[in-house]
Amino acid sequence: MLNTTLPSPDGLSPPSLLTSLAGLLREWLPRQRWFAGKDQPLTDLAVVSMTELHPGCLHVLVCTGRTGPREDCYQLVLGVGDQVPARLHHAVIGRPGAGPLAGLVVYDALLDPRSAGLLLERLRVPGSAGPLRFARDTRTRVPSGLAPRLLEGEQSNTSLVYGESFILKLFRRIQFGVNPDLEVTQALAREGCRRVPAPVAWFWTTEPRGATLGVLQPFLGGATDGWTLALRALDSGEDFTDESYELGRATAEVHLALAQAFEPGPPDPDEGGRLAAAMTERLCATARQVTALGPYVSRLMAAYGTVAERGLRRPPQRVHGDLHLGQVLQAGDRWFLIDFEGEPARLLAERRCTQSPVRDVAGMLRSFDYAVHTRRPGRPQWVRPWRDAYCAGYAAASGWDPRDEAELLRAYETDRAVYEALYEARHRPEWLPVPMAAIARLAEGAEGR
Repeated sequence: MLNTTLPSPDGLSPPSLLTSLAGLLREWLPRQRWFAGKDQPLTDLAVVSMTELHPGCLHVLVCTGRTGPREDCYQLVLGVGDQVPARLHHAVIGRPGAGPLAGLVVYDALLDPRSAGLLLERLRVPGSAGPLRFARDTRTRVPSGLAPRLLEGEQSNTSLVYGESFILKLFRRIQFGVNPDLEVTQALAREGCRRVPAPVAWFWTTEPRGATLGVLQPFLGGATDGWTLALRALDSGEDFTDESYELGRATAEVHLALAQAFEPGPPDPDEGGRLAAAMTERLCATARQVTALGPYVSRLMAAYGTVAERGLRRPPQRVHGDLHLGQVLQAGDRWFLIDFEGEPARLLAERRCTQSPVRDVAGMLRSFDYAVHTRRPGRPQWVRPWRDAYCAGYAAASGWDPRDEAELLRAYETDRAVYEALYEARHRPEWLPVPMAAIARLAEGAEGR
């Protein structure tokens, strides 16, 4: 059994807690898949919020200094005890040698079924714990005692499945403000959109500033993500165009619901110029870090220049913001869109801005290319029927065809490929040839125009 006795509140404050945790976290954080600062030394470290969720379990927000234009803050749920059972050895972070936790074992409590179960109990009953606030939609019943399991393969967050009925996403990298994954799904639920699972419960913090921490939604048991389905089709040689067409329809339906749920901003004739400038800035910044981009920079800018000259034909609106095959699920013959957080590397204000729906379309087309390159490298012709089917399905539901905005679509695909190149160079260098192959094709097309 774990001894879960913690020091008294008087002896356990954020500054004193840092005395115990600083050394451990400097070693442990960079090894986590969701940690963003792997390429920078972890020097600045501060505990900005600490709450005892239940005896022996601490909710902690840790800031690690600045990565790019923002201060990085991470959500941790830490278990503390004299010892841990063998089943939790993989969760151990370490044993502090100083401070109020000296001599105790600190571990990742999200890997502990008991702590994960007690977290669900907090969500079942609205209320507060220190600066933490818990709320839920009382129209949906959440039974007690649902067995938790950790969902494998997460990148920027951690997800827990309860009883195969609900899934809790805990945002690891916290930005202060309302997370779009809660804001957007709540708005779509009010619109009656059935393509997106509605939030059932959620929690946030009021200190040091307000921030969404986690969202509980129905779990689509038996569903398969689009990436897995696409790879299966490529492995077996089966057609994926029907699935692509229906996925295009689903994307358009969500976009139509988003346009109703969020009031669009006023018309802006300079929107195209600002978009092109932002894309150009990202391209140049990435080229300084990914040297392979260098030969293509001037030609890629041509795609952005066309957008600046012609502007946007359709008004910007709220969109998914990070749409790809891993963000869609097929349950039965129906597609669902999930994970409306947007690209975690971007600032929260940017992820909540209105944008052209073409951006989501471009993200999905890039994902098609990734899948084909994974199984059929050097044979881009495999992706063309998928692209056409997806755009045709989108047009059937929306009334307009993304292919009619070819310049904007190319610019967004280029911008996405640049983002992918930076990600792969940092996290999976062996995958860098995938976006670089697309960048070469996009640069060639820009030069041809």
